[in-house]
Amino acid sequence: MKRLNVDSARSLRAGQTDAEQWLWHHLRSRRLLGWKFRRQHEIGRYIADFVCPDAGLIVELDGGQHGEQMIYDERRTLELEAMGYRVLRFWNNDVLKNVEDVLEVILEALARPAPHPNPLPDGDRD
Repeated sequence: MKRLNVDSARSLRAGQTDAEQWLWHHLRSRRLLGWKFRRQHEIGRYIADFVCPDAGLIVELDGGQHGEQMIYDERRTLELEAMGYRVLRFWNNDVLKNVEDVLEVILEALARPAPHPNPLPDGDRD
């Protein structure tokens, strides 16, 4: 299973959308105020579009297909948040037409501390 995810991540990096390429241009090589991002990075059973491990921040870009898979995306976000990550989602169109505003939202999220993962299921809290 591990090899499958590595191969999937490589394939996703090679086939990036225009929006992913444009956002990566701004995030790569610590271009965003020195923050280190990775692209198509494996986290658990998922591959996140962009991850800043030091800030516990995931940035996902959604195309038209995501309008049809909203329930899956919501479940995925909840699982990633349970692992201690914050998830930001943007439409591809927003990145292509207004990348500066997208970068501003990412910077605001980077300025806030990451939440801690919740190791206990909802019913096991005191």
